[in-house]
Formats: sequence, C-alpha cells, structure tokens
Amino acid sequence: MLKRVFTAGLLLCLSNAMAAAPQAEVDKLGGSLTPLGGERAGNAAGSIPAWDGGITQAPTGYAGAGRHHVDPFPDDKPLFTITSANLQQYQAQLTAGQVALFKAYPDSFSMPVYQSRRTASAPQWVYDNTRRNAAQAHLLKDGNGFADAYAGIPFPIPQRGVEALWNHIARYRGIYVVRQSSDASVQRNGSYGLVTLRQEALFNYYQARSASELNNILFYFLAETKSPARLAGGALVVQETLDQVAQARQAWAYAAGQRRVRRAPNVAYDTPLGTADNLMTADDKDMFNGAPDRYDWQLLGKREIFIPYNNYRLSSPDVQYAQLIRAGHLEPAYTRYELHRVWVVEGTLKPGARHVYAKRTLYLDEDSWQAAAVDQYDNRGELWRVSLAYLKNYYEVPTTWSALDVFHDLQSGRYYVQNLDNEERGTSDFSQPVPPSSYFSAATLRRLGTR
Repeated sequence: MLKRVFTAGLLLCLSNAMAAAPQAEVDKLGGSLTPLGGERAGNAAGSIPAWDGGITQAPTGYAGAGRHHVDPFPDDKPLFTITSANLQQYQAQLTAGQVALFKAYPDSFSMPVYQSRRTASAPQWVYDNTRRNAAQAHLLKDGNGFADAYAGIPFPIPQRGVEALWNHIARYRGIYVVRQSSDASVQRNGSYGLVTLRQEALFNYYQARSASELNNILFYFLAETKSPARLAGGALVVQETLDQVAQARQAWAYAAGQRRVRRAPNVAYDTPLGTADNLMTADDKDMFNGAPDRYDWQLLGKREIFIPYNNYRLSSPDVQYAQLIRAGHLEPAYTRYELHRVWVVEGTLKPGARHVYAKRTLYLDEDSWQAAAVDQYDNRGELWRVSLAYLKNYYEVPTTWSALDVFHDLQSGRYYVQNLDNEERGTSDFSQPVPPSSYFSAATLRRLGTR
C-alpha cells in the first residue's frame, strides 16, 4: 500500500494547483526538508538514515575528472539478497516491475541489498536556486512546461504529478558533460552487439537566469557513432525544447555514407528506437523525456522501495562487459540495491491520445529526483517493459545520475543497456570547457563529416 504524504502543498485545492508552493513549505527547505525537497529525517525503522549532506568530496584514490570512479564504500557487504525464494517477504518494498523480473527469471535474477546510504548531493548554488524556484515556479497551460524557474529543481515541494515529473526531466546533471560509452542490445540467449558513441550534452537550463537566456531550450546534445564500422561517422545534434507542444525538439543528422546533413524527423513519444533494437520508445530514454501532454499524471505519494543506488562496482573498469551482461538481465553480483523513499508518479493515457503505453509508473528518488525505476503497461493493461537506472553519485560534480540505464522487454525476453564505459579509458567528463550553444548545430555536423 502506498504511504500517502499529505503536506500542506498537497492539500491545496485544485484552483491553486498551478501556483508556487506556500511560503511555509518553502521555509522547510534546508530544515526538515533537504535543499532539494526530500525528507531530511530517516524512517521510523532506522533502515533509511537521515540525510547529512550526501557525498561532499571524492574518496581517496580517485584520479580526477573523467576518470573511473572509486567506490566510496569498498568494504560494504550485502545485508541480504532478495531471490525468487524469499520474494514474498520483501514484495511490499518492490516495484511491480521488479517483481515481474523475479517471475520472468526465477533461477537467475536477484537483488543484493546493502546498507542505505543517502549520498545524493549537489552544489550550493543549485540548492539556492531550488529554494527560489519553489517560491515562484509555476506550470504553463496544461502542464506542458513551466516558467520562472532556472538552474535548480523547479518544484521541490510538488503539488501535482506533472510537477514531480518535471523535477526528473529538469534535474541537475552538471552543466556540460562529454563521454564515450557503448550501448548493448542483449538477446534472449545473452548474446549482444555494441554500439560505441561519443556524446556531449550542454544543460542550458542550468546556465539560464532568465526566460530570454533559456529560450525554451532545456539542453543541447551531440552524439557521434564510433563503432561498429557500418555505423561509424554518423552523428546527431538535438536542441531539446522545454515546452515541446509549443515547439518540437529540433534535430539534424549526418549520414556518413551519404556525406550529407539532413533535418532529422521529430522522434518523440512512442516512436520505436531502431538504434535500440526497438526495445524502447523515444520517450523511454533517460527513464522519461519529452512532452508529458499525452498522459494524466497523478502524484500517488511516497513509498519505501529497494532501488539501485551507489552502483560503483557496476561501472568499475575491473568488470568486463562479458562478465556483466547475462541472458535476461545484468549479472546481479555487480549490482547494489538500497532502501530509499521514492515519490510514485503514475501517468494514464488521456482519452483520445495515442501511445503504445496505456500507463507508466515512475519511482523518483526523493534526494535527487532521478527516476530509479519505471513500469510501462500496454493497452491490455499488462506490464510490458521495466526500466531501471543504476544510480551513483558523480562526486566530482557532484550530482546523482545513473551508472547504467537498462530497459527490459518482458514480452520478448530481451533488454537494452546504455552508458557502458567499463572498458573505456575513462568515464563521463564534466571538466571540459563549456562550448557556446551555437556549437550544437548542423554546421558542426558538417565539420565532423570532413574530418
């Protein structure tokens, strides 16, 4: 059963639902609430600790920006492991999708549960901006965007489901990041193919200080395919808009074989992603992205759930892809789950709207607003796909983001993994000079094509 959380903000009448949070609630940020809106206190059972600021410095042995992360908790051992044999004992603290994975792979899927460590943290300026946003941010018409919020969580004291969803979409992930990593499409028998990409993202929302600076652009993105040879040289630029109903995302693609830059189609909503072997839709990426307008979003309250957290071993350079990737799911021995409080947000397809998912349920980490798990249901009401984000703190920034995103298709028995970098020389690099927004353009694609 969901634990309903009735704050003063949640008790506001619908006529005030588009407004900013009451000042009395805003004043709790940094006090009884964390600076990003989580409950500072631990739970009554003591199995979730109080938040004490999270990780504030890199551990000993970390080599610096762009290098693989050192596990801050190398001596931690699992407290227990959830398996199909003891599933019923822990089912109240699992998502429907996690339960489905146990049933789909009863002999191999398991969840090692570790001590809960609330490591989430962000820079002080993000906290300051979040407090300002809480007092003034408001939704645009129909919740298709928001205004008067910049460079921080827009709705740290959410009153509606769509506000919590926007917190995930606009969460802090640094300002500019460069990474080279691989994605894998994993077949039923465990075989897989790798596609290696060099990616750059500039999070414009965390640079903007006004509507004119934001210019309805959340972030800019550039991806260049490095391998396999048949795809190498292809590239894509995306300008991700905030209100995509008013202005669709803009994208350009470079086809190496044709040596031409063309305007890319507006890949959005339930467009199947061929690059992901059709195992996910366009708006599955990053657990959820893009316009929320096809769903009615409800804020169902909070639950205590075992979610992937502090997954440093999963992305260790000591672990090879062949050790990590198994039939049906990742090798459980390299994963880490912890008990955390999550906001539960449920999206139900609006009457007359089109999407292959009739319902999707998101579980948002209260300390970072990152979606740690998503359950997607088909139009028969059957659970179809399960997405998991294996979180960790990128303490050099700091920010909480995923080490890997994994998208399970229960019907086909296949899955897709994004951001494998164990076998790369380094990991995501947040230290590079920030380019101008004009860099993320068709002209840059042309230059890449002539190298």
